[in-house]
Amino acid sequence: MKLTEWTIEEQEQLIEFMTTNSWPFHGQEHPVRALIEKTIEEGGYKSDQVRTFWIENDEGEQVGLVKIFDLQDDIPLFDLRIAEPYRGKGYGPKALKMIADFVFSLPEKKIRLEGNTRHDNFAMRKAFERTGFVKEAHIRQAWFAPKENRYYDAVTYGMTREDWEAGITTPVHWDDILIGKKQPQFNPVLLQFPDEFESERLLIRAPRREDAVQCYEAVLHSLESLRPWLPFAENKPELEGTEAVLIEAAANFQLRKDLRLHFFSKETGEFIGSSGLHRINWEVRKFEIGYWVDHKFEGKGYVTEAVERITRFAFEELEANRVEIRCDPENVRSRAVAERLDFELEGILRNDSISKNKLRDTCVYAKIRQ
Repeated sequence: MKLTEWTIEEQEQLIEFMTTNSWPFHGQEHPVRALIEKTIEEGGYKSDQVRTFWIENDEGEQVGLVKIFDLQDDIPLFDLRIAEPYRGKGYGPKALKMIADFVFSLPEKKIRLEGNTRHDNFAMRKAFERTGFVKEAHIRQAWFAPKENRYYDAVTYGMTREDWEAGITTPVHWDDILIGKKQPQFNPVLLQFPDEFESERLLIRAPRREDAVQCYEAVLHSLESLRPWLPFAENKPELEGTEAVLIEAAANFQLRKDLRLHFFSKETGEFIGSSGLHRINWEVRKFEIGYWVDHKFEGKGYVTEAVERITRFAFEELEANRVEIRCDPENVRSRAVAERLDFELEGILRNDSISKNKLRDTCVYAKIRQ
């Protein structure tokens, strides 16, 4: 990959790039030609303060564009955009590394490089972290989305010259005002984090008492597929019992003892399945993901989608150091979910549990914070 500087002769190329892709995490999701032309005319892509580069892959394809601005300052900023066909292919982190190398190689000896993104732009946040940028700020309701007419939180990432030169990442001491003072005892009940979030097709949220009927019916007609692996499916459920379980689950979520999560179709609102983060060790920041799905939704990729999103939630919102998936070695579907999501099989615990008066082994899959 390489950076190739944009020239004014490529004006039409830039306009096409900006107007034929959508940019959901930028101020204008669908910028129009007139706006791009005006920005070019005013020096918004090339001036003493701004330089713009095409991001080209090894095949010479223009996979993205980066605008580096405030170049007269000691702390430049940048705007990175990857074209839609090339997203999710690893170009973001590589582009960020090239941007950092360019800025810190300038003769002016820039002090630091800074980038901002919307709080829920997880792909960009992951790219920052993989490249050695450090999260330095979380600004509430600072990013306006015109299409939705609402504000999102924003996050700021930075890299210092010292870290770039040494090839290291220096974390921020968020509790700096407490340094030298006695640290208060950690209480997970006081932790604040979202109780619902979304993936491409799913709404994932904390359990509620009113979920009882849908949950009960899902278990009732899924008993045959659930029974070999889940103890609660050994007996036919009762609606009152399901309701009581959900009342307790909602309370445990608030107390941060157990984080059960239900997932629903965003399109239809139907209850699809249950997952969550269990057997929590807050000191270690270790969680275990469990999951089951309504039999009629099997084979549609919903469990993989939910588990992938819940795993990101654990690492990004709960600062997990370790996330596990445990399952019976014979539970082929459950093992496939773990393997599809690149959980590492760390071992098989022999004679680890009993089910239907039979000793069972347990596969232990895990992901850890990198």
